[in-house]
Amino acid sequence: MTETGTTSNGAGLVAYASERRFGLLFLHPVPAAVTAVVGIVVLDFLAYVSHVLLHKTSLGWRFHRVHHCDAQVDVTTAFRQHPGETLWRVGWQVAGTLALGLPLWALLIYLVLSTTNAELEHANVRVGDRADRWIRLAFVTPHMHKVHHSRDQRETDSNYSNIFSVWDRLFGTHTAPVDFGALRYGLDGLEGKRAETLRGLLALPFQP
Repeated sequence: MTETGTTSNGAGLVAYASERRFGLLFLHPVPAAVTAVVGIVVLDFLAYVSHVLLHKTSLGWRFHRVHHCDAQVDVTTAFRQHPGETLWRVGWQVAGTLALGLPLWALLIYLVLSTTNAELEHANVRVGDRADRWIRLAFVTPHMHKVHHSRDQRETDSNYSNIFSVWDRLFGTHTAPVDFGALRYGLDGLEGKRAETLRGLLALPFQP
């Protein structure tokens, strides 16, 4: 199944739930602005949980390492995702949307914010240290996320947050800024054709 087909099916489920008035937010109607904020926060928390599980489960890591074996992190890394991982992430988004009873427009707002932020946090840009310290109190910055792409597993297993950095702080998975001059991206043992060709990347989850 393609990512487009999966997203389309997910949107169909969301639309059906909205018509049938399913979900927690339908029990106590709230203003549209509140619906949007609750939806963004809850979906972002679920993105954190699903990301942690991609690292902490052997099957999840087999698929997620496609994203992490990029030795040159830039904006293209945001799109370096195996279809199997895409299904996993979309599943969590659909489950959260249905459980809350979010309207389709609220899901779309979250997806736009999430996609934009994913491109920004992988981009090859430098943020001033002072600005980075203040911004990362609430939001994930490029510096914060790039630590997550370190070859040092202690750093790789940290900074899982998607949009809001608060999840890492709440659950003890936050790593402070590091020496970016010494930071090395990628995964040891995953270089060459396995990490540089489409065929190699698609086959990677099914190899040791």
